[in-house]
Amino acid sequence: MKLLIRADTHINIEVPGNAPKAIWTISQVIAALSVSLGSMVVGFSSSYTSPALESMKNDTTLGVTEQVGSWIGSVMPLSALFGGMAGGPMIEYLGRRNTILTTGLPFIGSYLLIALAINVEMILCGRVLGGFCVGIASLALPVYLGETIQPEVRGSLGLMPTALGNIGILLCYVSGMYLDWSDLAILGALLPVPFIVLMFVIPETPRWHIARGNKENARKSLQWLRGKKTDVSEELSAIEKAHAESERNASRGAFRELFKKSYTKPLLISLGLMAFQQLSGINAVIFYTVTIFKDAGSTIDENVCTIIVGVVNFLSTFMATVLIDRLGRKILLYISSISMILTLFTLGVFFYVKYLKIDVTAVGWLPLTSFVIYVIGFSLGFGPIPWLMMGEILPAKIRGSAASVVTAFNWTCTFIVTKTFNDIIALIGAYGTFWLFGLITLMGLIFVFVFVPETRGRSLEEIEMRLTGPVRRMSAVANIKPLPTAC
Repeated sequence: MKLLIRADTHINIEVPGNAPKAIWTISQVIAALSVSLGSMVVGFSSSYTSPALESMKNDTTLGVTEQVGSWIGSVMPLSALFGGMAGGPMIEYLGRRNTILTTGLPFIGSYLLIALAINVEMILCGRVLGGFCVGIASLALPVYLGETIQPEVRGSLGLMPTALGNIGILLCYVSGMYLDWSDLAILGALLPVPFIVLMFVIPETPRWHIARGNKENARKSLQWLRGKKTDVSEELSAIEKAHAESERNASRGAFRELFKKSYTKPLLISLGLMAFQQLSGINAVIFYTVTIFKDAGSTIDENVCTIIVGVVNFLSTFMATVLIDRLGRKILLYISSISMILTLFTLGVFFYVKYLKIDVTAVGWLPLTSFVIYVIGFSLGFGPIPWLMMGEILPAKIRGSAASVVTAFNWTCTFIVTKTFNDIIALIGAYGTFWLFGLITLMGLIFVFVFVPETRGRSLEEIEMRLTGPVRRMSAVANIKPLPTAC
């Protein structure tokens, strides 16, 4: 039998029942855990101001005003923006592992600066240093995992950084009930220690070694990750071929490619998703949770409310992982935005009734209930999906440079929201602020309906062709997977 295939056709031939099995090795788990501990430090840093700001304001020696407090909360994402910009060149020249390692001691130093602070300036310096490390880590951690974990277990092990990041947030909330801002900073200084120790155990990524022309070190790294008895020759050869192909297709003016008309749509969709993710107000909620519940006059202790929100945020991560590939991206984004819109408008009504001096004691449970639904909604859709779709819809030729632009834009939006949150409340009231976030999220729902494509079950080539037009491919023969041999 002859099989005739057009040269521009892209097909995959697989035998049912012979799909590769997930191979869990202790080395891969250690690698994932090591970098995920860095994600826990990032989560702790992101939520530090939520419990700490209240005790800072009560410390008369510091003189933390509302305006200064907004800077303490927002200077971290501002600094993270520059850290993310520095992280790109660092992971190329120093390596992924070494770049992650360079954040360890500065993380400790940033918290010691805060813990020993005798004035606001020292606290701000600590937050700037910590934020710079957060920016580097947020870029380097997923790159390391993506280049070391096998595709068959990437979904489950890839969840670990998000889970530990949420544990870091929850740990900060729980500890904040019992520790003041200084003691909480000491705890923050201790968190990077196990992270640093484990990072010395794991190797650099094989792909980085291949990119530097060091095949022997790449083999040693891959052998450590896959286990001593595993034959890594085929995988190492595939990494070499992929790198050679990438080098052939590399463009000297990568950033110039961003402005090509064919790439405008996927770039704008990714930027739009990041904008609506942050302008929904999520980081204002994370940074100022305790303050919000205190102002709401909730009948439940504000610290307890904060812990409940942290637990929900942690558990919702697992819900999103189960549902993303079952319901699809757009359905989850619809569910996410609708639930956030309803809860934000509900919170706005609650604060408006309170502003009118009407007794809200009978519905003192409402702020917590609304926040729980809001966090569940965010964690199901607008939390993870913009990052997931960034890797799916950005064309291969501009993926690196476009991802840098999109990530920097995300941190810029984070800074704007956290810095202006208290100012907006002072200008239009808490009720107006939540209604504003609700309106922006409503615009996000419309944006998703009109512009965002469904990418579930589609290859990256399919997605790119739909968004940018036909893409050139190699001969189909080069794209056919070999039939598995009998055992």
